Amino acid sequence: MASLLHSIGRWCAHHAWRVVAGWVALLVALGALAGAFSQPLSNEISIPGSDFERVLDDLQTEVPEASGGFGTVVLKSDSDEFTAEQRDAIRDVFGEWEELSEVRAVQDPFTNQQQLDDTTTQVSEGGEQIDDAQTQLDDGWSQLSEGQGQLAQGEEWLRRLADTPDSDPTKADIIRQVEQGRLQVAIGYGQWATSDRALASAEDDYQDGLTAQQMLGDTRFVTDDGYALAQVQFTTDAQSVDPEVKEAIPEIGEQLEDAGVTAEYSVDITQENSLLGPGEAVGVMIAALVLLIALGSIVAAGLPLAGALVGVGTGLLAALAATQFFDMHSLTPSLALMLGLAVGIDYALFIVNRHRTQLLAGRPMQESIAHAVGTSGSAVTIAGTTVVIALVALLVTGIPLLGQMGLVAAVTVAVAVVVALTLTPALLHLVGTRVLSRRAWRRAGFSTPGVPDPGAELDEDGEEHGTGYVAAVTRRPALVAVGVVLLCGVLAVPALSIRLGLPDGGSEPVDSTAHAAYVEAGEKFGAGTNGPVIAVASFADPVAEDEVTHEQALVGNEMSYVDGVASVVPFGVSEDRRTLAFQVIPETGPAEEDTVTTVRELQATGPAIERATGAEMGFTGQTVANIEISQQLSDALPPYLGIVVGLSLLLLTIVFRSILVPLTATLGFLLSVAVSFGATVAVYQWGWLGGIFAVDTPGPVLSFMPIMLIGVLFGLAMDYQMFLVSGMKEAHTHGESARSAVRTGFGHGANVVAAAAIIMTSVFAGFIFAHLTMIRPIGFGLAVGVLVDAFLVRMTLIPALMHLMGEWAWAFPKWLSWVPKVDAEGASLAWPDEDRATAEEADDVDEDETATDGASTDEVPAAARS
Repeated sequence: MASLLHSIGRWCAHHAWRVVAGWVALLVALGALAGAFSQPLSNEISIPGSDFERVLDDLQTEVPEASGGFGTVVLKSDSDEFTAEQRDAIRDVFGEWEELSEVRAVQDPFTNQQQLDDTTTQVSEGGEQIDDAQTQLDDGWSQLSEGQGQLAQGEEWLRRLADTPDSDPTKADIIRQVEQGRLQVAIGYGQWATSDRALASAEDDYQDGLTAQQMLGDTRFVTDDGYALAQVQFTTDAQSVDPEVKEAIPEIGEQLEDAGVTAEYSVDITQENSLLGPGEAVGVMIAALVLLIALGSIVAAGLPLAGALVGVGTGLLAALAATQFFDMHSLTPSLALMLGLAVGIDYALFIVNRHRTQLLAGRPMQESIAHAVGTSGSAVTIAGTTVVIALVALLVTGIPLLGQMGLVAAVTVAVAVVVALTLTPALLHLVGTRVLSRRAWRRAGFSTPGVPDPGAELDEDGEEHGTGYVAAVTRRPALVAVGVVLLCGVLAVPALSIRLGLPDGGSEPVDSTAHAAYVEAGEKFGAGTNGPVIAVASFADPVAEDEVTHEQALVGNEMSYVDGVASVVPFGVSEDRRTLAFQVIPETGPAEEDTVTTVRELQATGPAIERATGAEMGFTGQTVANIEISQQLSDALPPYLGIVVGLSLLLLTIVFRSILVPLTATLGFLLSVAVSFGATVAVYQWGWLGGIFAVDTPGPVLSFMPIMLIGVLFGLAMDYQMFLVSGMKEAHTHGESARSAVRTGFGHGANVVAAAAIIMTSVFAGFIFAHLTMIRPIGFGLAVGVLVDAFLVRMTLIPALMHLMGEWAWAFPKWLSWVPKVDAEGASLAWPDEDRATAEEADDVDEDETATDGASTDEVPAAARS
């Protein structure tokens, strides 16, 4: 690998302008394709085969008018109630909203409130009418009883006059009265029975109405202090609506201000899909400043930035052009941008730093470029490969969004590697000696940049850094190792209470309209109005037209008794009356843990409702989707972590030809992940330091964060492992003892790894204040993870463990001798003016070396000498 990359670096340096022109041409071509074929980004999260999607699909088919997403608008009058003029102005705005494409309807809160009030009045009046009817029925029964008694008396007289001829006037009169009485009683009984059946039916209707009223609970659409809750219903889910349509809603609503009405819009309406925001730009500027400080030259600092921007631009433009063929979630390019910038800068930095060190050691310019690509470029290739594999492995989760994010980010990282290996050497050739400042040249003993002074003795390996630090770490390695593990354990404690979910309006900035809408809707209309659950009852046979209300009452009543349900509102019936739709409002907000319990209990009522009514129940809506997605991601986390850990062990075993080095590297990775989880929970779930990190409403951790963080941090941890430990292995390969090689390798790589970690942390930290709420915890978690992994794990724990293990670190059993050899350190490369060992000789040195540094050959484990 090192020889191949050496040749590539040499060719790119010799054909610098061709390489630069090729990358520029590719960017222009991809930009044209993206401009012509890219489609708007989406916020829809889909999991094919999930219960909530199946129910939603059925609802869209059976009750189209009840499907589609909703955006909430909270209206506030400047007085305690809405005036007639304000209502007219509001309805005019509603009319304009309904004319927008992808807007199905606007739920008028005043009409809804009037219907609600009318229903309450009707139920109350119905109860009074039933009481009156019952009184009349009781009076009728009394009259029938009295008539029946009179009839019985007449029949008794007839029995007494049985021997009297019928022609007797008295008997004839009694016979006539008895016959009339019998007819009147029969008619009375008939009328009473009819009235009794009518009253029973009215009582049933009244009970259904009373049940419906009870189901509604304290539901209101207009409050007594001048608030109204309107809903904009879209033809599709709110996340897939054209951004221009969403932007038009608040623009049209601005005219309400003239009428003295303030409107606040939910996150479903205001959510942006743009790629860049001020936070990301700040992160890049901080990275540029760190580069300038670390490299001491504007030209040198500009090289990694230029390479990173070219890599990110290429990857993102290609992804945007591909949106012609698939829908892209707004998180996808954001993750690719964040990761592409970070690794792009770091990968180029490692090569640039190696080249600068070699120039100061007196190496020829062109050969130094090629050698830097062959050595540091090998580590870059292996490190980039680990990131790509970890990202592509996200496909195993079975969640399309994660797979999409992983693939796009993997392509961007792969491009960053190619840019580092091709464009960086070309740019290094073009800038020449300006890659170092004149001050740096003079300090190294060069009167003329690139030309050493006669007789000057130059350090072959360049200046070493951090030797004092690593000496302190290895002086008490056991104590240092225990201290780092304990510290990481304490920092990771909050992770034990991690709760996953998706962000809502409460997660938006406190000064945003989305946050205001969320808070006002919760305070004035109930917290559950921010995340209603859609319940769908499906019947095998059509419900009779006059039984629809009754069935709605039966089904809704069962759900209303569930703990945590504030109200149940019927809002849709299919044309064939086989499907009934309900909106269930929980008592708690969508991000609260009690809401998860409420949804689970609602789902548990399904069998009971089916037994009582014959209806099969299904539940959907954003709240249900969030719960199901979070559960599926939680289930996918252990196997994915197993894949990543297994990959880590396998890859590092191949690269370092060691058993203990991969084990310690993986242990360090797990510590970094645990600390990152703990810090993210403390800030975003517990609310610690919320004022600093703009966490105004703590809630569950983004459900995508853990699995994304594991994949990304794994690759980055392997970056630092490669650049530090490969230096140790290189020194060990060239004859140093294992413990001495720890200090040498650390000294060669510490400075650049520290700079790279600060740069990457800066880039990730910029996303903590990103305009996309969902990307913020990912940026925070990665920033913490990189800091911990670079400074606590790779630069403290690993040197301590490597020193403790001594020659055992490089022990490799003979039965694994079939493992392929990867020259990640460039040991096979020789400078033109030196008689260096060939690749085979370097391998022989690696395998035949004996232990030194105070230990005899006999003290070295047999495996280390094999």
